[in-house]
Amino acid sequence: MMMMQLTETNNQKNSLFNAMNRFIGAVNNMDQTVMVPSLLRDVPLDEDREMSSLKSDEDEGDMYSYYQLLKSIRMDMEWGVRCATADEMRKESMKITRTNSSASTSSASSSSSSLSSSEEEEDEEEDDDLEKQFQYHLNGLQGVLSKLTVQAVSLTKRYKQEIGIGGWGQ
Repeated sequence: MMMMQLTETNNQKNSLFNAMNRFIGAVNNMDQTVMVPSLLRDVPLDEDREMSSLKSDEDEGDMYSYYQLLKSIRMDMEWGVRCATADEMRKESMKITRTNSSASTSSASSSSSSLSSSEEEEDEEEDDDLEKQFQYHLNGLQGVLSKLTVQAVSLTKRYKQEIGIGGWGQ
């Protein structure tokens, strides 16, 4: 019984919910610590190892823009992704309509006989593929959340150093 509880705890530690909670907690801590976000303006990311990996060749962001980005990601996680514009929604709707009409055309042209064994195998492969896709994206999301959490903690520490309270609350 004890072994099962340990396994559940390890699995729970690696759950998506826990990864999300760790990220949200790190960003909340960052938000509470950074009392004057404007002090982060023009402070380059590249002085910190963890944060230097964020900077692309084109992006010359500072810690303030990254602070805003982390808060925006937290907001998207807590409240959902921002609503698409009416134009974007209309375009997406047109894509779906086209896909559905071509699918119904192809199904109307096919025979109405019951599923053959090859079609059943294809359905099973699609189900397996969906499971693999889900696992792939879940692992990716957990990896990204872990990196973002580390970077929120790093930004918080860096802010403390910038204002001279590097030894407090670590």
